[in-house]
Formats: sequence, C-alpha cells, structure tokens
Amino acid sequence: MVKSAIRYAVVDAFAGEPFKGNPAAVCLLDLEREEEEDADEGWMQSVAAEFNLSETAFLVRERPPSSAAAGDAGPRFRLRWFTPVAEVDLCGHATLASAHFLFTAVLAKHHAMVEFVTRSGVLTAKKVPAPANAGVSGENKLFIELDFPVVDLVEYNSAEKLSIPETLNGAQVVSVWKSSTAGDLIVELSSGKEVADIIPNIDEIKKCDGRGVIVTGPGPAGSEYDFFSRFFCPKFGIDEDPVCGSAHCVLAPYWGGKLGKQKLTAFQASPRSGTLYLELDGENRRVRIQGEAITVMTGTLLV
Repeated sequence: MVKSAIRYAVVDAFAGEPFKGNPAAVCLLDLEREEEEDADEGWMQSVAAEFNLSETAFLVRERPPSSAAAGDAGPRFRLRWFTPVAEVDLCGHATLASAHFLFTAVLAKHHAMVEFVTRSGVLTAKKVPAPANAGVSGENKLFIELDFPVVDLVEYNSAEKLSIPETLNGAQVVSVWKSSTAGDLIVELSSGKEVADIIPNIDEIKKCDGRGVIVTGPGPAGSEYDFFSRFFCPKFGIDEDPVCGSAHCVLAPYWGGKLGKQKLTAFQASPRSGTLYLELDGENRRVRIQGEAITVMTGTLLV
C-alpha cells in the first residue's frame, strides 16, 4: 500500500469527558483506486501495535457509483478493526469513535448518518438526541446510535465450570454461558458490586475457553443501571477492555430477557468505566447502542 500523510484521531468512546470510557485510534486512509481489499494488513497491524490501544480503526471512503445522482448516496466507509495483535470481526467502541471522528471532523454538518461496510455486514451510525435518562442537555452534546446484530447465547457445558477462583474472588456464580460467535464466556454473578470488585488473574483467564470472559451482574437496587459488566480478553492483547460495545450485542438480549425490558442502561465497571444506552429490536434481531464520545488527540501518521 502506498502511504502518505494519514490523518488520525484518538477518541474516548462511551465517555462524556476525557480519559474515561474506551480509547480508540481512528485512521482515515485516502485510497483513490478501487483497491481497498489490497490495503497492507501487515502495515495496519503494525500501526495498531504502535498505538497499543484496545482497538485501532481504519476507514476508507467508498466512492458513490457513477450512476448515482448528486446527493443521492449517503457517506459510506469501509471499516476494519485491529487490536494490538489481531484483526477482529466486530467492535462497538471503535465504531462509535469512527462515527464521532467523521461527524465532527470530516463530514459536512448536514450528514446525520453514516454507513460502515465491515466483516459483520453493513453497520450504521446516526446522530440522536441524548437519552432521557442520560442527565445531560444542550445542543452541542453529540450522542450517536449504532445499529448492531444480536449475538446468541449457547449453553456452556465444560466440566470445569470456569475454574478461576482468584479472579472470581469468592463471588457467587449464578450461571455460565457462551456467545455463539466469538465464543466469549458470559459469567453472571449475583450482584453488580461483585462485578466491580473482581481482581482479575490474567494468567488464569488466558486458560479459559473461548476468546475472552465477560463478567456481568444486576445493577444495584435504586441505581439508574440495569446491569454491570466487565470484559477480559488477554488472548487478543487486551487484559481488560474498558468499555466493550460488541459485548453488549449478547448482554442486551440476555438481560432484556431476564428483566423483561427492551430499553436498558448498562455500566461497564472497569477502572475507566462507561455507560451504554441499549434498545432491543427483537423482530429484526438488532441491538441499538447509544453513547457519546470525545476526541482527545489528533495528528498525522507519516509512515
């Protein structure tokens, strides 16, 4: 891939203030030819390792077909996500970061929606009003809604039943499931406090089945949150993902079914923490994920 000066931004996703939520690097590639699939994966992986964030996103704008009338085609970008060690099929926080970067620094203000062509199909991101329970107001607050696929749960039948006592720290395990796509283990604990208090043993987690471990529990009584979660994924170079949007593609239907709710408010209880506003569309098997983001760094890649 021929490289020139490339714009990038580091965006804290699912956060309303700097240094909270989940940081992602977003790189805007300017490929004039129809060779997006030939982009140098090794170079992208090296860039992601250099940023050393949980995800680095790479965007390439798709040119509208020559037959399209002016103004008919909305903005559409190819989007790929890389951890420091591997490319992944789906990432929520880096998609939110990408949409925030495009809406605030690349696209004209009248654009309210953008489409992303990804390994997981076409995903959309659009500007939306702040959720009623977000506790924020003001026209300058940009909330973005992602439209993602639902991920199913399957039974977890391991005889060991997640033998990681140091990480679970004596917490009461309610149930253990597995996601049907990435094979993440979903471990429900009896309370959100237990989720927040976990002291992870990364070496033990590396030995578990599947890609990573999602630990979740009900939100504290009287709080604004329906459930808490944390996500540990050391096999992909991410000891703890601060706020994982894609994990909520399985957590939203799980807790929606348990609580009998279509709209849920989730809290990821990592040290950086973040809030996600979720809405289930069972008929179309989609999860709408809303959140805000903030750009904390911009620059140029020179390699």
